[in-house]
Amino acid sequence: YETITGNRIVKAFNMEKHENKRYNKQLDTLFNVTVKNAKYRCLQHPLMEFIGGVAIALFILVGGKGVIDGSSTPGTFFALMTSLIVAYDPVKRIGKVNSVIQQGLAAAARVFTILDTEPEISDRKEAILLPPFKKTIKFAGVHFRYNDETRALADINLTVPAGQTLAIVGPSGGGKTTLTNLIPRFLDVSEGSITIDGMNIRDVTMRSLRNQIAMVTQQTILFNDTVRNNIAYGSLDSSTDEIEQAAYAAYALNFIQALPNGINTIIGEGGARLSGGERQRISIARALLKNAPILILDEATSALDTESEREVQGALENLMKNRTTFVIAHRLSTIKNADRIIVIKQGKIIEDGTHDDLILQNGEYELLYNMQYS
Repeated sequence: YETITGNRIVKAFNMEKHENKRYNKQLDTLFNVTVKNAKYRCLQHPLMEFIGGVAIALFILVGGKGVIDGSSTPGTFFALMTSLIVAYDPVKRIGKVNSVIQQGLAAAARVFTILDTEPEISDRKEAILLPPFKKTIKFAGVHFRYNDETRALADINLTVPAGQTLAIVGPSGGGKTTLTNLIPRFLDVSEGSITIDGMNIRDVTMRSLRNQIAMVTQQTILFNDTVRNNIAYGSLDSSTDEIEQAAYAAYALNFIQALPNGINTIIGEGGARLSGGERQRISIARALLKNAPILILDEATSALDTESEREVQGALENLMKNRTTFVIAHRLSTIKNADRIIVIKQGKIIEDGTHDDLILQNGEYELLYNMQYS
């Protein structure tokens, strides 16, 4: 369940093989237990009833002998018939074993239909490794459609130099998240191209592409595991010192050390034992530990209250240092200091500039800003 609902985090941190191994291990355990229970259920109860029925039948048979030699009453015959009926029911139960097996096979078929589903986006046969990102990310004439009729992005032309913080704002449904989902190839462009240092991202392996991207999303994806394993997700070979350094930079180390088992505390499904701000700081620590040059922040603080947002904002500032960052935000106070801000509306970039520049344009950005602060 966690792997499916958090599939974008799994993809972004290149953990598909790890999750596959973890799933197979749990599936093997479940399979063995299920088979053992099925054998017990399908054999023991019918067999015991059958043996009981046979025992009664033999007892009646012995009594029936008395009817033949005249030593017993005719009522013994009725008892014999009753015993046959009693013995028949267990035999019938044994015949139902095949039905139980068929039900199990049908359920397994539904599961394997999901597991065997091919990804919509995959590497080309001639795909090559993407070298470490150094210069620019470029969107050239990018269009995207979810289907033939619904156009989400239209003619996006954008060049983002390394180290720049680009904030993306605009009305809901305008295409902000769609734009950032194109970078790690969660979606593929319908027209145009996205290049990193001149290389089309469709020509490189998705693993080498996603190795250079870290994400922090509005919906914090954490797993029912230890704090250590959640922070080290995607960097499983990290040492305790490296994990704690990432937690410290994310303003998370203090509350982690206060947990019952510290960094080895199980945080529950979806991080249920942590507050919203604590969960988000764990997510930021995970992105810090990955140390990717490209960072995507998709409304990373929008679900937090004011106090939690203030705590998380400091962690985000540490995370954004020396990285090329795409920030999607509804709260414009969080992106006023961005190097550059673009406004997307109905799938098009309608404004582009710094905070001060856009305020002076008296356009969509100023309208959004005034709506929040008037």
